[in-house]
Amino acid sequence: MTSLQRVFGKNVGYWLIAPAALWLGLFFLVPLLSLFTTSLSDPSGNPIAGYRFAGRFANYVDVIADYWPYFVRSLVYAGIATVLCLVLGYVLAYAIAFKAGRWKTVMLVLVIAPFFTSFLVRTLSWKLILADNGFVVESLQWLHVLGEDGRLLATPFAVIAGLTYNFLPFMILPLYASLEKIDPQLLEASQDLYASPWKGFWSVTWKLSIPGVVGGTLLTFIPASGDYINASLLGNPNTQMVGNKIQALFTTAGDYPHASALSVILMVLILVMVLVYVRRAGTEELL
Repeated sequence: MTSLQRVFGKNVGYWLIAPAALWLGLFFLVPLLSLFTTSLSDPSGNPIAGYRFAGRFANYVDVIADYWPYFVRSLVYAGIATVLCLVLGYVLAYAIAFKAGRWKTVMLVLVIAPFFTSFLVRTLSWKLILADNGFVVESLQWLHVLGEDGRLLATPFAVIAGLTYNFLPFMILPLYASLEKIDPQLLEASQDLYASPWKGFWSVTWKLSIPGVVGGTLLTFIPASGDYINASLLGNPNTQMVGNKIQALFTTAGDYPHASALSVILMVLILVMVLVYVRRAGTEELL
């Protein structure tokens, strides 16, 4: 019997999880309940005087009718950024896991190096990179890829590029963790069985890296769906995402009920998509 069991008895497990459960209760469940309650309040109130709870489910109908294009845009942008992160991240994670050799640690440090800088600063740097008088635009105009009046900033391309760059490390790290655990002898065995390089990759490497693919896509898609910084700094009014409307309703309009309703809908929508995705992916390593 350990010292903890002598002190707490048979309920030692419950005592050990009590601090984390208390933390989640105070800083997750209570704010979540407050958000849901506010979403059902009468929007005729104001942040100073407060909002009266009225069980008003019409708030959800109102925001869906008014802001459904922002939901669609957010999911499309986040989906494209997630696919780009998967393609770019898988190649890099594969190179680090199997080809980097003694440079593996250095490359992993370079992957997480952007986290040493503020998210806002990193996004502002993309605003400079994609500026109309910047090197990228001028080079594309010289190559006749863009017209003389063509631009990249304040376009969907800029927003998706910003999302892809900012959330790429969240894709690479889970992929590397899965790829690094693959036994190289399994790849050798597939070659001994006369599998082509592509067949060996698809049957062995890809299948064994599915937990990392699922984890990376979730870590990328979920925050990208609710992001508003990239659309604010790199986009225009026609590229705003649902996060921009939530932020504007909370801070500028002071319309807490409708902002809360938007937030609840976004959370439920993402939760349903995640559950369906994980179930169809067939991996239980994340659950």
